[in-house]
Amino acid sequence: MKKKLAVCLMLVAFVSAAALVGAARQQQIEPEDSTGLPAATWRRGLAIAPVPLNLAGRNRRQVGLGSYLVNATACTDCHTNPLYLPTGDPFKGMTPQVNVTAYMAGGTAFGPFISRNLTPEPPSGMPAGLTLDQFIQAMRQGKDFDNLHPQVSPLLQVMPWPTFANLSDDDLTNIYEYLSSIPHAETPKQ
Repeated sequence: MKKKLAVCLMLVAFVSAAALVGAARQQQIEPEDSTGLPAATWRRGLAIAPVPLNLAGRNRRQVGLGSYLVNATACTDCHTNPLYLPTGDPFKGMTPQVNVTAYMAGGTAFGPFISRNLTPEPPSGMPAGLTLDQFIQAMRQGKDFDNLHPQVSPLLQVMPWPTFANLSDDDLTNIYEYLSSIPHAETPKQ
């Protein structure tokens, strides 16, 4: 009986030690960054970007986190028209193929409102032609810098800015950096 108990205790000690070593290895493989997020999050963001990114002079972590927020959420649904190629529509049981030609170029109609082109505007390279401060104002307060619908409101319509207002400054900066790194695209004709 004592021998069985000793074997069981040794087995428990071995399994516990193996679990601790495994956890330590995982911590080394995927260390947390200063935000507490695993490095895998921003790396995943870079991996799921459907278009080539201009990373020259950019912080890869910021661009990756911005891509994660844009591409793993629903931003592309409204700002890419159509989102999927006819040969890659997952709603028809096909392997998804994002329409990279119109990626984030806007053009989706919501009644009288059309989603905006968020790609970098030449020659400034600023997403939607907005500075970072203007981008944050649009995302937090719904300010429509183009004032496209003054008869309705000076605020962006349809875009869920009241929800995006809850994002941190870092999140909004990361999204801006990501949008700055994507290629310019023309808004599709209606």
